[in-house]
Amino acid sequence: MSKSIYGYVRVSTKEQNLDRQLIAMREYGVPQENIFVDKQSGKDFERPSYQRMMKEISSGGVLVIKSIDRLGRSYDETIEEWRRITREKGIEIVVLDLPVMCSLPTGTLLGRLLADLILYLLSYFAQAEREMNHQRQAEGISAARLRGVRFGRVPKERTEEFYALREQWQKHQVSARQAAEKLAIDHKTFLRWAREER
Repeated sequence: MSKSIYGYVRVSTKEQNLDRQLIAMREYGVPQENIFVDKQSGKDFERPSYQRMMKEISSGGVLVIKSIDRLGRSYDETIEEWRRITREKGIEIVVLDLPVMCSLPTGTLLGRLLADLILYLLSYFAQAEREMNHQRQAEGISAARLRGVRFGRVPKERTEEFYALREQWQKHQVSARQAAEKLAIDHKTFLRWAREER
């Protein structure tokens, strides 16, 4: 395989696993030194490894990605970046999860048209699915709140020790910070609790 083949791998968080994408890159024949990895959201293209790769890859090169959403999440930005890579930079994009795009007659007007149509449709459906998931999540949280489910940290209980320390604090025997430290809470929390109990 030519050295002009590059692979781009991305996961949204540091905890996510890269193995599936890395294996796909090696199986396709992307040289190890030409695989660029980012562990951050695809909300934009300001990603360090992606930017380095785009400076290194030149016209006539091939960019391999596992799926379209590895390129980006936003429909409009993904379409614009695809156009910039293929038209302005003259780089071919191979999407491993879409064999139909890999078999298109590259370099021809028909091939470019078909690739663009497939890209537009898939990017649209990917963004629509993300928006639907966000909507479902928001609806689920709202429904849970109506059922009385509380989100966030469970409020700490005010123990007998708190009341004893509050009394000492009121008598200026301990500071708010000292009392908070003994209760393993923030001193601002201690002050808020002490005022609420008045």
